[in-house]
Amino acid sequence: MLRTMFRWPSFGGVILAAGESSRMGTDKALLPWPPQPADRPPSNETFLTAAIRSLEFSTDFIVVVAGANASIISPLVYATAASVVTNPDPSRGQFSSLQIGLNEVLNRGRDAAIITLVDRPPARRATIEKLRTAFANAESGIWAVVPEYGGQHGHPYVIGRELMTIFLEASATANARDIEHTHQEHMQYVPVDDPFVAMNVNTPEDYAELAAKV
Repeated sequence: MLRTMFRWPSFGGVILAAGESSRMGTDKALLPWPPQPADRPPSNETFLTAAIRSLEFSTDFIVVVAGANASIISPLVYATAASVVTNPDPSRGQFSSLQIGLNEVLNRGRDAAIITLVDRPPARRATIEKLRTAFANAESGIWAVVPEYGGQHGHPYVIGRELMTIFLEASATANARDIEHTHQEHMQYVPVDDPFVAMNVNTPEDYAELAAKV
């Protein structure tokens, strides 16, 4: 099979942060990172700013897709030199936010995106660089590189223009995972030594459990 030995994509970063955080009871983008014991002052970093900083060395720019929380999280985004786009109807689901972020990546002339969610601790910089390198060195038929930890697939993941186009042609209520499974032969799964890639933080109990681990 032919290999793309000189694939030099330019990457945009996309962080999906438009959810209502209903199970958490507070906006997950604003959760302090790392979590601190109750007897210590909270960190000045948040899940959102930590996610931005995790991508800033591996992307040309970072777009945060916000929803009704846009006015709340925008100051944090702009303070880290990222930008905000707003999903006017996040109730359509997370995939609609992904489409908005990918449109921004293509409109800025980039041909690959590194995508992550705001409701998880930030992946290590070495993890992101491993994924980016794997994508750049992948066979020509590979459209996406996805991290794998403990048998679970997670975020951030890297996609090229081929998969971006397919995502953008789908319904706003579609599911990214279902589309990826349909095109399984174009996915590459990369084992990483980073439990954060497969860890969701959806409830106060999840956050407390994470605090005990970091």
